[in-house]
Formats: sequence, C-alpha cells, structure tokens
Amino acid sequence: MSKEGFELSEIKWINFPDAKFVVNGLAWFAENSPRLWRLPRRLKAKVRPEVWELAVMPSGGRIRFASDTTSLAIRASYTALDKWHNMCKIGQAGIALYMDGRFWKPVWPEKTGRQELTFFEGAPRAMRDCTLYLPLGHAVELLALGFDTKAKIKPPAPFAVERPVVFYGTSITQGGCASQAGTSYQAILGRALNVDFINLGFSGEGRGEPELAHAVAQIDASAFVLDFAQNCPTVEELAARYGPFIDTIRAARPDAPIICITPIFATRNLFSKDARARFDELAAVIRRAAAARIAAGDRNIRCVEGLSLLSPADADGFVDGVHPNDLGFAREASVLGPIVADALGLS
Repeated sequence: MSKEGFELSEIKWINFPDAKFVVNGLAWFAENSPRLWRLPRRLKAKVRPEVWELAVMPSGGRIRFASDTTSLAIRASYTALDKWHNMCKIGQAGIALYMDGRFWKPVWPEKTGRQELTFFEGAPRAMRDCTLYLPLGHAVELLALGFDTKAKIKPPAPFAVERPVVFYGTSITQGGCASQAGTSYQAILGRALNVDFINLGFSGEGRGEPELAHAVAQIDASAFVLDFAQNCPTVEELAARYGPFIDTIRAARPDAPIICITPIFATRNLFSKDARARFDELAAVIRRAAAARIAAGDRNIRCVEGLSLLSPADADGFVDGVHPNDLGFAREASVLGPIVADALGLS
C-alpha cells in the first residue's frame, strides 16, 4: 500500500501525455511535450535566463478530462524544492484538483524525485468534469494518472469561447501568492466565465521585452490582458516597451481585444511618497499608450485602472503588501471578470 492507503494493484495507470487528457493553458505543449513549459523550447536561447527559469513552471496549465473514477492519483517528479518566502508550499508546488468546478483537494511534494500522490479514493462512482491545476511556482514532470480499474474517461465539457484569454505580466499574474493553484485570479475568472486562459506571468521578470511580445502575439487568443508595469525597473523602460508591445500584438492579431491594466494598489503607497510617485507615473504611461491606440482608431483596446481591482480599501487582500492572497485574487477576479466577459461578447 502507498502511504495514502490504497492498493496500487487496484489502480490503472495511464502514462502522460495521452489523448484522453486535454492540456490547456500551455500554448506550446504540442512543441514541448511532454514538458509542461510555458514558452517554446526554441526561445530558451533568446529570452533572459531569469525568464526561462520561470517559464518551466507551468502556472495556468491544466489537465482536463471527465471520469467516473472512484480513485484518482498521479505519478510526478519534482526537482529541488525551492520555496518563495511569501508563498506556501501548496500554492507554489502543489497540484489542485477541481471537480465540476468545485475545489476537492491539492497534492504536493514532500521530497524530490518521482513520487505517487493521491487526490482521493473510495468516492461514489459518478461522471465528473475533472481539472488538475498545475503548480504556480515550481517545475514538475507529470508521468502518469491513476484511476480505478473500472473507470471510464471521457472528454471534458467545452469552454464558452473556443480560444484562450492570454495574460502577460508579473509575479501577481503568475499567481503569487495564491494558497493553491486554483485560486489565482485567472483560475477564478476562468471558472466563473467558463473560458480557457494562458498564464504568461513571470515573477519579477515580466518586463515587456520584444521577444516576449512576439511570443505572446503568436497565440491565437480571444483576448490579451497586459499587467506588467511593476516589473520594469524604471518608468522610462516601461515607456519604451509598452506601446511597442501593444503594436506587436496588434500587428499579428488586428481584431483581438487588448485589456491594459494600470498597477494595482500596494500598501507601500500609504507611507512612501516615492512609491506613490512611481505608481502614478507607471499608470500614466499605460493610459497614454492605450489612449494613443484608441485615438488612432483601435476600437478593441481598453484601459482598466488597477485601483478598481485592488485599492487601499482592500489592504487585507495582500500577503506581504504587494502580492494578493486568495481574498485579493477573488476581489480582482470579481471586477475584471465582467470586463473580460464584455470583451469576449459574453455579457
């Protein structure tokens, strides 16, 4: 028996990848398979090493299927377990199971290397839509999924919109600091609207470089959401990159909605004059870039004020004064969700 208490002989293992499992949120999975990377292998030599180290973390990646299984387990392999000081292990390295849109259980590594982790056993047999949310802040290799020997596996329910929404940005975009992989704001929003999404947030490294703009523009998306101001070390860098980033997307995707988000609140703005000034200057750059596109006739771009997502009134929605906790992400999703829905024609 495994330490979780079920007989492995009663489990049928299906190696991953397999056509029975739909992989969402990883735009280049067909190219990278079986690696759960967020950027294509061919870009490894073209992006900064710091970006690539984050790109191998499958934040936003999901494994989806429907099944009537009474037990569910995975075989996975983890390398050295790094720990971000402001994020719990389950949020950083865990895999979260949702069934029919409801949270069931996460599993997470206690050691490095290959291991078997159990989500549940002995559940009533009933067909359910299953989604495994992959780790927000840690690389993992998925080797196999385990079901009871009589389980049926079917395709998952379709999304309301065929193409995904792409999010590009910072550590907040990547999911820091959700308590588990299903409570990033994109995951919450995705379930609420029944839309697919791709997470291209890079903790501390979402700086809007041209090579990332071209990568984002490759994706045939239903909409693009940009939220990368805070990672630019200077206002001048953001000003040099933000407009061209939008131009690159628009050249490849002339009709796709683009949603530009100014910085959300951070508690340092309450006591630091310099922080408030930087906040205002970053926001002004984004407003000007969006306004310029609109003035030029672009009707599919909109600017969303970050303070409408998380404001000084939401200070309890942060872990460390900068990164949202689950409460903060839920608030962010509740405001951004209708905006995305309107952009997609789902209102």
